[in-house]
Amino acid sequence: MGSAVRVLAEATPATRDRYVDLLRVGSLAVVVLGHWMMAAVTPDGVGNLLAVVPALQPLTWLLQVMPVFFFVGGFSHALSYRSLLRKRPEGSADSDTATSASADSVYAAFLRARLQRLLRPTMVFVLVWGVVALLVQLLGGGGGLTGVTLRLVTQPLWFIGIYLAMVAFTPPLLRLHERYGWGAFAGLAGAAAAVDVLRFAAGVPYVEFLNFAFVWLAVHQLGFLRADGRLGTGAGTGSGTGSTPSTGLGALRSLRVPALLAGGGLIGAVVLVAAGPYPLSMVGMPGEKVSNMAPPTLALLAHGLWLVGAVELLRAPSARLLARPRAWRTVVAANGVAMTAFLWHLTAMLGVYGALLALDVPLPEPTTAAWWAQTPLRLAAAAALTAALVAAFRTFEHPAPPSATTPAPGSGPLAALGATLCLLGVLGLSTVGLGGLLEGRTALLIAIPVSAPAAVAMTLGGWLLVERAGRGAVRGSDQRP
Repeated sequence: MGSAVRVLAEATPATRDRYVDLLRVGSLAVVVLGHWMMAAVTPDGVGNLLAVVPALQPLTWLLQVMPVFFFVGGFSHALSYRSLLRKRPEGSADSDTATSASADSVYAAFLRARLQRLLRPTMVFVLVWGVVALLVQLLGGGGGLTGVTLRLVTQPLWFIGIYLAMVAFTPPLLRLHERYGWGAFAGLAGAAAAVDVLRFAAGVPYVEFLNFAFVWLAVHQLGFLRADGRLGTGAGTGSGTGSTPSTGLGALRSLRVPALLAGGGLIGAVVLVAAGPYPLSMVGMPGEKVSNMAPPTLALLAHGLWLVGAVELLRAPSARLLARPRAWRTVVAANGVAMTAFLWHLTAMLGVYGALLALDVPLPEPTTAAWWAQTPLRLAAAAALTAALVAAFRTFEHPAPPSATTPAPGSGPLAALGATLCLLGVLGLSTVGLGGLLEGRTALLIAIPVSAPAAVAMTLGGWLLVERAGRGAVRGSDQRP
């Protein structure tokens, strides 16, 4: 593995934006660490440390970094889709019909390329856990920590589902961006604000769920702006390692937009939380009437703005660090297994707690001195078990090589249908979990009850449709999701 990473690192083109890779890996690492730290497990069940100690909730303003991942996704998706458009066969735009057919094929190819690295490791994770859940319940288990585990391990899949939606909406939203620039972002942000007004001021039922789209797609749109160098840090498509202008005045000017995003977003989030109906925590809390996460709120969007501005302000020093071969090799190695680690990190954490309970190791009460003293050992054990699971399943994160043919005209709608089924299936599985398989347990997904087997079937069927529609795609940009 080490030699392969070295070869990949040394073959990195000068035009690649290494900072994007660091942000991708770093944001997932922070999420994993946050989940491990927030778990407050006792023999009586699994709690949330932030609920036990509300004074720690301000830490979520640093640790809730999912907006950074979605921002990076927008950047990568813009590069990838434009790369595929440039690789269309010559003469495909000879007529409106030919142009439409060509764009249709590119869309199918784009979905297949983007979804492979997400869905291959995800489906392996789901199928492995599905078999385990079925065996446990056939043997009469499923209570205690085991039952909690069957419910919790699929919850992070919501992130996969939202990301699938971003991939699917990239082409039309990229066209809006190319026409309106910042106006497209402003439109999505304004729609998110309108949803919250209708929700909190007018009491319109169910309207809040629209912000699953408006909030996250607005953050995603910032990635498009970055791809075109509109965030002021020189972060265009040919930015390489991302050095800022060399002159002092030019450097200050290049930081103007990120500083405005960071400052304005932070002030906006503080004002909204202080004056509005929004909670302090930027992650969901058990029992709360309003969550900033599920569904997302305008406060979370403001939080995303300040995070995007902050990471862009750190771009120049990070680029200098990534110019060092050892640092870049570390990022390359982590990037190759990041999704697998994300999928299995809760399995590892709950496995560590399960082993402690099975060995009758005392679990101190959360936040006591003994609990804090035990924390480094628990984290080390969770990291070691995650590494073992990554070693076992990392091969599924590598996308299959593209075939030599081009997707057929008319393949776009089939690919879109497949992506929709994948989205609904993954979100459904995140909601229902893997407990109660034999009892036919269901959960509501957009007012429709869905079971775990139905969710798995939708995801698998959708993926097969995307594969069929997009097979033959040429590989697009190397700036992966």
